[in-house]
Amino acid sequence: MAASSVGRLLSRHLQGLKPGRLEWIGLRPERKAELIVVDQVEVIVDRGLAGDRRCQGRAGSGRQVTLINREHIAVIAQLLGLDMIDPAVLRRNLVVSGINMVALRHQRFRIGEAEFEASAHCHPCLRMEQALGKGAVAAMLGHGGVCAKILKGGIIKVGDEVIKLDDERSL
Repeated sequence: MAASSVGRLLSRHLQGLKPGRLEWIGLRPERKAELIVVDQVEVIVDRGLAGDRRCQGRAGSGRQVTLINREHIAVIAQLLGLDMIDPAVLRRNLVVSGINMVALRHQRFRIGEAEFEASAHCHPCLRMEQALGKGAVAAMLGHGGVCAKILKGGIIKVGDEVIKLDDERSL
C-alpha cells in the first residue's frame, strides 16, 4: 500500500515536468572495454543501444540502457573533492540534464524517437572505487542513475529532449 501511495504522489508531482536534455551518449562494446562516445545511436526495442554490449545480451532485461543526471555527476564530484568527472568513468550509457531520472523510476519517457521505462536504480559497483578512489561507492549512492527498458526503438541524438510521456500533450 505504501509503495502505491508513493507512486501516486510521485506521478501527481511529476505532472507538468519540464523536458530535460540528452547531453552525452556512451557505448560499451564489451565488458570492461573503454566507452565509445557518440553523438547519436540507434535504440533497439527490448535489447539496448546498437554497438553496446548489453544489446547482445538477453532480450527483456530491465538493464538495457543506463542513465545518469549531469547534476548528479556534479554532486558525486563534489562529495569526492574532484573538480569534475568524465561521464565515461561512470560507465553509464546516457547523461541527461534538467530532469530527475531517479524520480522517473517506473515511469515512461521519450528521448528522440525512442521510448523507455525506467526500471530500477543503477547502483554503483566496486569498480567505481578503482576508477574514482576511496569513497566513490558511498558518494554515488542515490546518485548512480537508473536502468531502463526500451519500449520503442529509433534514433536518439545529443541535444534531444527527455520528456515524461504522461506529460506530453500531443499523445
